[in-house]
Amino acid sequence: MSKTKVQDVDRSMYDFIKPEEGYERFEDGLTPEIVRAISEKKDEPDWMLELRLKGLKKYHEMSMPANWGPSIEGLDMDHISTYVSPKTEQASSWDDVPEDVKDTFEKLGIPEAERSYLAGVGAQYDSELVYHSMQDSAAKQGVVYSGIEEALHGPFEDMIREHFMKLVPITDHKFAALHAAVWSGGSFVYVPEGVQMEYPLQSYFRLNAKGAGQFEHTLIIVEPGANLHFIEGCSAPKYNVANLHAGCVELFVGKGARLRYSTIENWSKNMYNLNTKRSRIEEDGVMEWVSGSFGSHVSYLYPTTILAGDRSSCEFTGITFAGKTQNLDTGCKVILNGKDTKASVSTKSLSKDGGISTFRSSIVVNKHAENALATVSCQSLMIDDISRSDTIPAMDVRCQSASVGHEATIGSISDDTVFYLMSRGCSEDEARTMVVNGFANPISKELPLEYAAEMNNLIKLEMEGAIG
Repeated sequence: MSKTKVQDVDRSMYDFIKPEEGYERFEDGLTPEIVRAISEKKDEPDWMLELRLKGLKKYHEMSMPANWGPSIEGLDMDHISTYVSPKTEQASSWDDVPEDVKDTFEKLGIPEAERSYLAGVGAQYDSELVYHSMQDSAAKQGVVYSGIEEALHGPFEDMIREHFMKLVPITDHKFAALHAAVWSGGSFVYVPEGVQMEYPLQSYFRLNAKGAGQFEHTLIIVEPGANLHFIEGCSAPKYNVANLHAGCVELFVGKGARLRYSTIENWSKNMYNLNTKRSRIEEDGVMEWVSGSFGSHVSYLYPTTILAGDRSSCEFTGITFAGKTQNLDTGCKVILNGKDTKASVSTKSLSKDGGISTFRSSIVVNKHAENALATVSCQSLMIDDISRSDTIPAMDVRCQSASVGHEATIGSISDDTVFYLMSRGCSEDEARTMVVNGFANPISKELPLEYAAEMNNLIKLEMEGAIG
């Protein structure tokens, strides 16, 4: 019987490159002068510059990750520009976006998504937001959705200062410190108490520049009793040099509030994706993560949830696809502090053509988390005999009344299964497609496929398991 061959994603719609003529690009490397220049360009308050310089100092003091995940020795900050920007002001009307930038997002389906599905859209191109818009109906409810830099210059500065890099302190790890030093762009969302957002908000990040980094910061505050679905998408063309993504996401969910955070990460295969995401959930609050990781050369991605309040809960649903040259180290961490807290983790991964998929879970149940409940389920499917999949669970349980469980299965497509389906009238290709489809569908149906052509196209080949 012939070997299974699952095609890579057709990245032709992502690999187009726009020239950088007329763009502003800071010199490569990481110096106090570059950090000061970024802060000055944004006319930031003094406290933000002070935070940036502390982050820079801490970055130089801390060592690179060792004996943890995939090697990142191919990443050299001396050859990464931390700030690249088209010379354009942020627009609130699509007509005012420069044609080359507009063409990029039109190809990715962003304006279509705004018209058909979303309550608000933010589009970042390299280091700066180039477009931001929100429906009047959301604004009338008191919802704030803007670029975080814009919000820094208004009545929400004190709120941002109170929350910025508090869940992810600059001492957390080396790339958190780097982010603090050179962050640029990103979104600020504030949902007032009791407001139920009927439609999602979305931010899309496009890194066009060669040998550059993107360091957006997303800060979301959902007040008690409110409800929000936030969608994040990203992509980049492929180059023959390293690019870096080291963004940061901080999510604060109030008492009885609910936040669903959906992400599709489709970075190019020269990208080092070293993103940090963290949420804090208060009493009776609910956090839902839906994560799809399909791109990058190397990924370190472990969204963390702190269940601080009693009866707070978290659901994490994820799917990862690792193809040739990809080493995707992903997973999640949940810290259960409150009484009667609940955490449910369900992930699936596919690997092919020598791709490596590693799932790491960390469940921490602290001593006051009475009757806490946590379950972790990880399933991996290797499409061929040269790929690899690993599951690395960690459980730290300090409360006797807690209940914690973990299950993992790793396997390949069974020839017996394919033979059975063929005996029922399927071709070999159809049989293998059905197996891959059946494996991925329980997770893929949770992804927000309907909101943009970019996501629909990305999932199509991988989730249909195109055979050739």
